[in-house]
Amino acid sequence: MRTGAGPPQEERAGAARLVNLDLNLLLSLRALLAERNVTRAAAALGLSQPAVSAALARLRRHFGDELLTRVGNRYELTALAALLVDRTETAVAGIERVFSAAPDFDPAATTREFTLLVSDYATGVLGAPLAAAFAAAAPQARLRLSPHRPDDVAGAAERLRGVDGLLVPHGFVDDLPYLDLYTDHWVVLVAASNERVGETVTLDDLAALPWVTVYHRPTAFTPAAQQLRAHGIEPRTQVVVESFAPIPDLVAGTDRVALLQGRLAARLRPDDGLRVLPCPFAASKLVEAMWWHPTYDADPAHRWLRALLADVGANLPTISPMDGAPQPE
Repeated sequence: MRTGAGPPQEERAGAARLVNLDLNLLLSLRALLAERNVTRAAAALGLSQPAVSAALARLRRHFGDELLTRVGNRYELTALAALLVDRTETAVAGIERVFSAAPDFDPAATTREFTLLVSDYATGVLGAPLAAAFAAAAPQARLRLSPHRPDDVAGAAERLRGVDGLLVPHGFVDDLPYLDLYTDHWVVLVAASNERVGETVTLDDLAALPWVTVYHRPTAFTPAAQQLRAHGIEPRTQVVVESFAPIPDLVAGTDRVALLQGRLAARLRPDDGLRVLPCPFAASKLVEAMWWHPTYDADPAHRWLRALLADVGANLPTISPMDGAPQPE
């Protein structure tokens, strides 16, 4: 047990290293890792090539690693440099947020960049109305919708230190603040030419047919697919994709089956050669939410962004739970 009022020795040592470190090197490191070329990194930073070369030399001494190694006529990242890519982006984003903090926030005057980690599904549903509302309220600001990866979701508590939010449904993230944005439901997608499936799809159909699934990892299945397992059905995955947008094309004209969100199914056209059918089991309602790190709870800019997202989500059209089509008002 530690006693006394001072910080532990490890914290003091870490603080001493930062005192002696030029934090401008962090920006050089980010540019070098992104560009993998001193000349391009210098252009991105608006610095001279010798200045960035000197920064690279200092970074190599600090890490005891080459960071960039020449392979033929190009440079590649070392194993350590590859590890530093995400950490560097998170660190820079955190520093930018520290020094852009203010007691008040005026969206009409801000030039801040807001970053949300999103799936192609969330972008398809929220992207256009959110971008329109954002541009109207904060015309000089920037909204970055960055595709999230399974590791971003699995490590959300750490990843969210450097971005404004993560948009995923309930069931993947715990113990973080969240804001519910809208509801959706799961439907079954089959080809119009699929003779194995009649007017409705059965559990036996889902057990027999090949599947298109997203990610196909133990922690990345949709909650609906996890519920299917509770019925004793293990989807026979034939094709794995990293996003939802390709699913309709991979089902059309085949005997494959897939689960799709109703709000994406509502975008399908009659000539797409697909049928949208209700799930033959009680799939839980999908609740899309924004998740963020607790350090942003009281940030006026972040609170404004959350209010904007809540308003956009509340004004989305209602979706029919039967066929994914927009519900008439």
